[in-house]
Amino acid sequence: MTVDLGALFLHFLALSLLAIGGAITTAPEMHRYLVGQQHWLSDTEFTTSIALAQAAPGPNILFVAVLGWNVAGLAGAVTAMAGILIPSTVLVLSAIRWARAKRESRGVRAFTAGMMPLTLGLMLATGWLIAEPFVREPAHRWPTLALIAATLVLMLKTRLGLVWIVLGGGLLGGLGLV
Repeated sequence: MTVDLGALFLHFLALSLLAIGGAITTAPEMHRYLVGQQHWLSDTEFTTSIALAQAAPGPNILFVAVLGWNVAGLAGAVTAMAGILIPSTVLVLSAIRWARAKRESRGVRAFTAGMMPLTLGLMLATGWLIAEPFVREPAHRWPTLALIAATLVLMLKTRLGLVWIVLGGGLLGGLGLV
């Protein structure tokens, strides 16, 4: 089977610009292209590639590398990842450079000020989503709430790095204290 790495790259390059919500949202189009149109993978190989990548630790986008690997080995993995990452990376770096140059403009300040509560709200919602099952369990309720309160106090009242707070919470959980 001959794989056209240029076509693979260009297809994933285009998908990168459509990946609102992450690359996984383009999985149906990847399936159509890799399995249905090019026949580079079978249904089982495609599904197994995504399942394997999602089960492994690391960023969710690793499934793209696994798909590329299964299509054309190391060259396929590099090609697929480059295609999916280059547009979004260039876009973000360009936006950051532009925003830094215009940081004193009213529009950039308004955008930044508007994003802060949104980001904070999303972080709090994610934190609560993760904590809620433990708060529901009577055996874990008070230790979990105490850990949340301690985390908030440490973040607001000290200059302790977030990494140390997360490691401390992980240690408490690993010891079975929370």
